[in-house]
Amino acid sequence: MNRSGESVKYWMIKEKIILKNILIISDDIYLNFGRFRLKEKGGSGGHNGLKNIEIEMGTTHYARLRFGIKKNHFDKKIDSYVLENWKNEEIDDLFSKLDIGIKIIFSFVTNGLKKTMNLFN
Repeated sequence: MNRSGESVKYWMIKEKIILKNILIISDDIYLNFGRFRLKEKGGSGGHNGLKNIEIEMGTTHYARLRFGIKKNHFDKKIDSYVLENWKNEEIDDLFSKLDIGIKIIFSFVTNGLKKTMNLFN
């Protein structure tokens, strides 16, 4: 995950995919669990995978869909928190939230970024 940019760059070149057709999906420790945020540019927010994408692509101007994983509080280091196993009730809650994520991705592919942002943000 921390070197995601290498894969993104490889497939963009190999498949001749232009930047506006790329949607990066990542977790976000600062968004409440189950919330989505779609943006057209921005910083990494401390996310190592996004940092690497920015380095490899040479820009922060790419579409990203962030999925909130923040619970009420956590008393661990962030690395431990994001890598821990999900509890059964969290998995159940996750599946109920994924439907909206699928709708956002489908809209991005069919309608583009701006219209999708207007629909879902």
